[in-house]
Amino acid sequence: MKLFRLNCLLVKNLFLFFISQNQITFAKLTNLPAPMKQLIECVPNFSEGRDMNVIKTITDEIEKVEGVKLLDVDPGKATNRTVVTFVGTPDAVIEAAFRAIRKASEVIDMSKHRGEHPRFGGTDVCPLVPIANITMEETAGFAHKLAERVGRELEIPVYCYESAALTDERRNLANCRAGEYEGLPMKLQDPHWKPDFGPAKFNPRTGAIAIGARDFLVAYNINLNTTSTRRANALAYDIRDKGRPMREGNPVTGKIKKDELGNEVWIPGALKACKAIGWFIDEYGIAQVSINLTNISVTSVHEAFDVSCQKAMERGLRVTGSELVGLIPKKALIDAGKYFLVKQQRSVGISEEEIIKIAVKSLGLDDLKPFNPREKVIEYLLEDKNDKRLIGMTAEGFANETASESPAPGGGSVSAYIAALGVSLGTMVANLSSHKPGWDARWDEFSSWAEKGQKLKDELLYLVDEDTRAFNKIMDAFGLSKSTEAEKTIRNAAIQEATRYAIEVPFRTMQKAYESYEVIGAMVEFGNPNSVTDAGVGALCVRSAVIGAYLNVKVNGAGFKDKVFLDEILRQADELVIKAKAAEDTILTAVLARISS
Repeated sequence: MKLFRLNCLLVKNLFLFFISQNQITFAKLTNLPAPMKQLIECVPNFSEGRDMNVIKTITDEIEKVEGVKLLDVDPGKATNRTVVTFVGTPDAVIEAAFRAIRKASEVIDMSKHRGEHPRFGGTDVCPLVPIANITMEETAGFAHKLAERVGRELEIPVYCYESAALTDERRNLANCRAGEYEGLPMKLQDPHWKPDFGPAKFNPRTGAIAIGARDFLVAYNINLNTTSTRRANALAYDIRDKGRPMREGNPVTGKIKKDELGNEVWIPGALKACKAIGWFIDEYGIAQVSINLTNISVTSVHEAFDVSCQKAMERGLRVTGSELVGLIPKKALIDAGKYFLVKQQRSVGISEEEIIKIAVKSLGLDDLKPFNPREKVIEYLLEDKNDKRLIGMTAEGFANETASESPAPGGGSVSAYIAALGVSLGTMVANLSSHKPGWDARWDEFSSWAEKGQKLKDELLYLVDEDTRAFNKIMDAFGLSKSTEAEKTIRNAAIQEATRYAIEVPFRTMQKAYESYEVIGAMVEFGNPNSVTDAGVGALCVRSAVIGAYLNVKVNGAGFKDKVFLDEILRQADELVIKAKAAEDTILTAVLARISS
């Protein structure tokens, strides 16, 4: 980190340091500001998927609300339905959702609507999903707040479902929507189906709406090599949690069996937390199984795909690919990519981008149209497009920026970067070893090393930018006003806090760089002998990184007032330098021995 001989450096903690028995431990915080924001996602489904001008008038209402971010608009022509996704703070999301529902009631006429998907309102469903720092119970409370306002101000009948349901029967959306729009006039006359909010009165233009709170749901369609809706439905019954009714005699037309209490007997499907129906999509000219995965920690996307493939083959069908409707958490695609790599006995220690590429190809997500993860993965959409990260630069760009007259990036960022390059070389050797001819039985061993290396690389790349952020924070602290005694007190506290963090960041780089020797040393000893010098170069990079970051710890500690903290950091830093030099000597001796033999 370049300093103008400032006594110290940076900002609020991303790592909490606790001194206990002369040992310092770290806990990484999120990037959310303190106090951490509550975030919820809203995924309203509008009964219009063909006229994008209509959809835009609705989404424009969402984007007018400060504190929300529109993430995705996913129209479907055959279903005549658009799934919209936005995220924000609870009150802002509730305001945006209300405005969108109000606009939909003005521009969508349900009396003229036709589409493949079950529906009973212009805004058919409006679920709220807890994303960060908020409980499901709190989210349900916001759903009730929205439902009450919609019923009172817009006079639309509202049913609350899932975790916002006011009765057990209404937890299931299918129960709330049974009979669909066409059956709504009769339903609203039934006292048992009196809406939770709003009038029990049929409005042919708006229909009704279901507002709920639920876990993250993945809407996912399986593409089939058939045009038969009946066969797609049969496959849906095979996999869905609910399954199909048990029948006497003919499994299709036979009388449904009942137990001794008179209840229907059902045969469960293969997948838990899975809802599914079959339909024909005129837009694509194929039948699909439309799946809602209501808990992907119970049934993952890749499990749903593989089981669907298996069950389809048993029925003489073939799955040609799949389609994601709306958004998906990044972890779901990472898990899928690793699952298929393991099935191939290939290393999972590759970059996030490559893992997701494997997932997309294996699931056939680009079967019907191009699939861009940057438009479908929720974490990518939440990234700040204006955040200019060093690690997003080209190698030439990074070098040019470092060589410029700007004081940052400096030695701290460069130390983290060369450590990332060092462990990347060790990871490369692990991946080459995992598919070396004749070493097939050892793929899992080397995959584990590569995965460990990838994790270290990602942490070190994060520290490249964090070191520069640390410098910027210290500059901000020194720039605070000191006109009054109170302002001087605030400024001095900010400088000390910034200084502490400027010590912590390069020390963290030292720790992560040193941990890289484990991967590099193992690859020198056990890895592909043709790449042993690559691992040796990695060891040289890591030692330079440890010593470079050490220099930053030392210079940034000058003038820091907490001597107990500083002395303990410096003691551990001195030990890491000694250990790094010894590890480098050991690894280079082994490298020279292997290339000389």
